[in-house]
Amino acid sequence: MVESDQDKASVAGAAEALPDPDFDRLTSLAAALCQAPAVLLTLVDTAGVQSIHSHVGIDAGEAAYVIAAASPSPAFAFRFAVPIVAAGSQVGSLIILDREQRPPPEPVQVQHLEAIAGIAASLVMLRTRSQAGARAEAALAHAETRRAVALEAAALASWVWDPRTGVVECDTLLPELFNMPPATRMRARDIVVAIDRRDIDKTRKMFREALEGSDDYSGEYRIKGPHPLRWLAARGRVVERDADGRPTLVFGVNYDVTERRHAEERQRLLLREINHRVKNTLATVQALATQTVRYAREPREFLDAFSQRLRALGLAHGLLSEYEWRGIGIRDLSRMELSPFDDADVPRISIVGQDALLTPDQALGLALILHELASNALKYGALSVPGGKVSLSWTIRGGKGAKRLHLEWMERGGPEVEPPQHHGFGSILIRRSLAKVISSEVRHEFPPEGVRAEISLPFGEPAETTA
Repeated sequence: MVESDQDKASVAGAAEALPDPDFDRLTSLAAALCQAPAVLLTLVDTAGVQSIHSHVGIDAGEAAYVIAAASPSPAFAFRFAVPIVAAGSQVGSLIILDREQRPPPEPVQVQHLEAIAGIAASLVMLRTRSQAGARAEAALAHAETRRAVALEAAALASWVWDPRTGVVECDTLLPELFNMPPATRMRARDIVVAIDRRDIDKTRKMFREALEGSDDYSGEYRIKGPHPLRWLAARGRVVERDADGRPTLVFGVNYDVTERRHAEERQRLLLREINHRVKNTLATVQALATQTVRYAREPREFLDAFSQRLRALGLAHGLLSEYEWRGIGIRDLSRMELSPFDDADVPRISIVGQDALLTPDQALGLALILHELASNALKYGALSVPGGKVSLSWTIRGGKGAKRLHLEWMERGGPEVEPPQHHGFGSILIRRSLAKVISSEVRHEFPPEGVRAEISLPFGEPAETTA
């Protein structure tokens, strides 16, 4: 790219006078690409002495020691260097460091590091050419910069904008991100029009501040048209101004941050849901404690009953947390709540039915009901004798928009059942645990052959897994 030996010397010599934040951007990009804790960018002067022009994750003193050491620094077990080559000569190095031993970069990472080193070489050359050849050199460097910065791994779309003409020169990824036809030259106004109107004012303000003197700009905005909604991030800088301070060249990149924005939104929704659930849980725990005390005959009975009910509630909460409070399958919930009451070697509780997704309120209510039914069966019913068995089954009934989940609990082979003279809190809990679920119904009966409970809930759609 630079032909003569004199030009080669001037390229290396320029390294002494390049306090440019662009080098910091390149070392930061290299660190992110390799997930490395430290990266150095060095350049060689006319005497062949290396000097540090950018360092990330390492202070200047330690960086100087690393460069000066004849052997690898004891503080860094891993070192990988990519040469920065301009005019056929090495004018510096991009050095990846790690305090722990690690495998060398993958081949594709090496290619990307070489591209970054190529950008560094282009930046050195841009500052060593004469004013007469600056335009031609800049056009070539801009093309190389756009190609290299838009690394596939980083999914960056780069562009150069001339505010005087309103023309944007870009790579092919930029119009794709803006949901526009393929192009390498675009009008700035067309790009602005493609931005969602909810974000247009703040985006214009961002660009205006950069053009009027702040130089650097950054922001995020939505794009009109795509479904689901697409979010883009923009980063850039005014790199040239005329004698009157008016911007003549703006360089920037765009990249898709939709996934991150959606993740942040899910996180916000989850936090709101957790806050809501914490309040409801505290109210439920308080009610459990109050009612358990009211119906307990002695402190020990209260502690046992209250602890077991809290455990049932905690199991359901844990499973809901694993699924980010989006609901859980009835099979998972049933197995989790009933397994402590069953014998793995000789199962006595059968669970039959197509899997179905329960809402959080349904899951918490049903967890308390199953716990109380199983606990009563173990104390007084079918599970209190060796030959007794319990069946839990469910079906989905009704048409679209009016489907209901019907569950049936049946005990067989236990002692003859006599209807209770009075209902304790356990029976009340079975009938009222789904009170928050609109249109839910619970029937708890005591025929002589075994306790029976029927539960009916409004229902959306079945899960994919079937029994």
